[in-house]
Amino acid sequence: MSCALPDAARESDFRFIAADRQQLRLPPVPAPLLPQQPGVHFLNPAGHLTTSQVQWQTVKKFLALARHFQLPLFLADTAALALLSQDSLRKHDHLVLEPHCSFLCTGRPITSFALHANLWKYDPAFLLAAQQKGFELLDLRGEDPRLASLDTLSGQEIPLHFLFRLHSYIIHVVFLYERSGNYLWHGALRLKAHMDHSFAPFRLLDYGRHAGAYDRQELILTVLDGLNVKVPRNISRFLIQQRNARFLECRYRDARNFLQLYPDDSSAAAVDFRRKVKTLLHLAARTLAELQVPFWLSSGTCLGWFRQCSVISYSRDVDIGIFITDFRSDIISAFRHAGLSLKHKFGKVEDSLEMSFLRDGVKLDIFFFYNDGDVVWNGGTQAKSGRKFKYIFPHFSLCWAELLELKVRVPCQTLDYVMANYGATWSIPIKTWDWKSSPSNVQENGAWPLGEWAELVQVY
Repeated sequence: MSCALPDAARESDFRFIAADRQQLRLPPVPAPLLPQQPGVHFLNPAGHLTTSQVQWQTVKKFLALARHFQLPLFLADTAALALLSQDSLRKHDHLVLEPHCSFLCTGRPITSFALHANLWKYDPAFLLAAQQKGFELLDLRGEDPRLASLDTLSGQEIPLHFLFRLHSYIIHVVFLYERSGNYLWHGALRLKAHMDHSFAPFRLLDYGRHAGAYDRQELILTVLDGLNVKVPRNISRFLIQQRNARFLECRYRDARNFLQLYPDDSSAAAVDFRRKVKTLLHLAARTLAELQVPFWLSSGTCLGWFRQCSVISYSRDVDIGIFITDFRSDIISAFRHAGLSLKHKFGKVEDSLEMSFLRDGVKLDIFFFYNDGDVVWNGGTQAKSGRKFKYIFPHFSLCWAELLELKVRVPCQTLDYVMANYGATWSIPIKTWDWKSSPSNVQENGAWPLGEWAELVQVY
């Protein structure tokens, strides 16, 4: 497939091509990211530009504009970044029989870049210059969630996504904003009714189906196909984050309605409890991150985030969940090193494991979850009797959210998760709660043999 352009366009845009069509040798690029022979771009024998060459020229023209207006961009295209992994790179080299656009021309009609929005002062002259260069623009905006709170439900609109179209190719610019939890966030891409729904192949976009959250990326400047491009230093880590980036915003409007019916406790004791919970949750997140153990908000802590965008002041503890497949034998020593004391340890790795730690009078309960066919479950143990309980949940995936200025995971299917635990009346506060009988999903699960209590029912 080839794509012919007008002679005037070829004369203005492709002067770098020698009259005799000799290959232009670009400077070599450093290993190990790139092959020793850089991409070279030339006219095919018929005098037309190939599809990949048109895409390369589109990217080149856009990057020149971005450099002129000092846009803090980095390459975020998943297909292009995947080619930069060492295994893919070696396989790719064997397939390259002649120099061409090897990395930026992925066979997809889209190239994605991310823009650090906090590092760039919005300049409408950039959009005008892009239009003058022939780019069509779809400018997608949305409310700034950083300005939303229980007091203010609507913030000003901010740019979320720019889609530039030239020669049927799309340059997708995703705006990344700094959030209070020290992470980067992008909004969902939502077309309004009056917008052109055929502007781009939206189903092929890497970003925008959902909002996303990312850790800050260390970037390096390299050369791809003869073009200066910034890329994440740890590409594999970035791609893993991209696959698991879905972010759920707090339900501020529903939370405010809830708090109007059930005003939050503003006593000194409640304020102090919320302060301690924030400290404990941040400490737990840091400790588990060092162990590379993912966790999510569970039980009452998850309910507090979902229902009122905060913690439930009368719950008196913090609840988190961990899949048993992520269990690490050094979890207890890591928490002790972080200044938490072990309060109890029930069960074993094979069955109903749970732990509880204490710091500054606030308890951290860690429930380990087990896959069992169509459901997942966590266990509970009554210390004085050895009775076992099981709490059944439908399968769920994990999303990012923010609580107490911390990026945390929650079940993506939060309503199903909460209803499994608290039933249809989850939105009504219940201050009297029996963990053995109140949950909607609790089942009796036998008892630990008395002879194994010393190992399986440990209270400190």
